[in-house]
Amino acid sequence: MTQQDRQRIAAGLAGGLSYAEIARRLDRPTSTISREVGRNGGPGGYQPQQAHRVTAQRARRGTPAPPRAAGSPGGTAGEEIIELAVRTGLPRMTARVHVELLLSEDGRRTAAGLTRRLRVSPASVSVAVNYLVQQGYVRRERDPQRRRDVYVVDDEAWYHSVVISARQTLEAAQAAMAAAETSGPDSPVGQRLARAGAFLERVSLDEMESADRWRALLA
Repeated sequence: MTQQDRQRIAAGLAGGLSYAEIARRLDRPTSTISREVGRNGGPGGYQPQQAHRVTAQRARRGTPAPPRAAGSPGGTAGEEIIELAVRTGLPRMTARVHVELLLSEDGRRTAAGLTRRLRVSPASVSVAVNYLVQQGYVRRERDPQRRRDVYVVDDEAWYHSVVISARQTLEAAQAAMAAAETSGPDSPVGQRLARAGAFLERVSLDEMESADRWRALLA
């Protein structure tokens, strides 16, 4: 468990969240959170920095610490990428699957391979890869000989993910402008929505144009 994980646990406790809710946000088992809090002062006395320091001291003395999830790719670099993705709102499991694919030698993994390497349930992998495919970060291939899906990250994934995001923003722009018409273009609400729609439309179109212009860099 990283120091950032422990800080998020402390924030959750301060906000009155249950162990189960904190575990869900960290993509960890509830038992992991309850053990972490219970052996480090309890709900009323949990201090993330002290907990991290004590765990490090325990490890140096040779007392086994909770193992880092197997398959966290790329060592420290991989963990930093995962933490950055989580801070932007990506679920931790989805970030772990994405980084596992990004840092694999050929950028290819089967669902079974991801499950085995990350030591998580097939259902968790399924949810993660479905999201990554929908957002263009990963593409799905079919292995006809073994009749199984293979998930692939290649250079074109960056182009597709940018375009999909821009299209989603454009849809939001169009919805805002339609709502502006419904509210009345001369009303305060209508004017606010119209301005937001115009801004989002311009940004999304510029983003798609830029992605097309620089796509050759991925070749």
